[in-house]
Amino acid sequence: MIELNSERFARYRTAEVSSDSVDRRLYGLIGLGTIFGIGHHLDHVIRGNHVGWPLIPEITPFTYSLGFYPLILIGVYLTLRGRVGAGYWFLVLVAGFLMVTLVHFGPWASEPPQDIIQPYSNVYVGYFAVVWLLGFVGTFWAGTVYSAYRWATVRK
Repeated sequence: MIELNSERFARYRTAEVSSDSVDRRLYGLIGLGTIFGIGHHLDHVIRGNHVGWPLIPEITPFTYSLGFYPLILIGVYLTLRGRVGAGYWFLVLVAGFLMVTLVHFGPWASEPPQDIIQPYSNVYVGYFAVVWLLGFVGTFWAGTVYSAYRWATVRK
């Protein structure tokens, strides 16, 4: 029978998911990213393009991106219970950053900034929506970097 060194395992597990790895700054970045995400989803609905299920029958990146809200709610609950830590948030934030960035920017963007600006009759509203999107991406990037830092710091 294999015997686990329980003290060593407990230290590894505690360092891995310690609620100490999630501090006020990380909670703030998660909260700010969530606010930017909700605002960006509302922007999709207001301008009426690049939406998906549940608003229309098609499954689109919009639909998949709604899956981040349950991940955030479950993550907050599990973090408060001491079950997950900065490593969980790193994975969620890096996935969110990559999804939003790849969908909206670059040569393969399916929803480029001009698709955000053009539907609005007032170009300044469209530019505000793009600035909001940049804030969203920037917050996810900052959260990704900071959660990686917190995760690495606690694991040492």
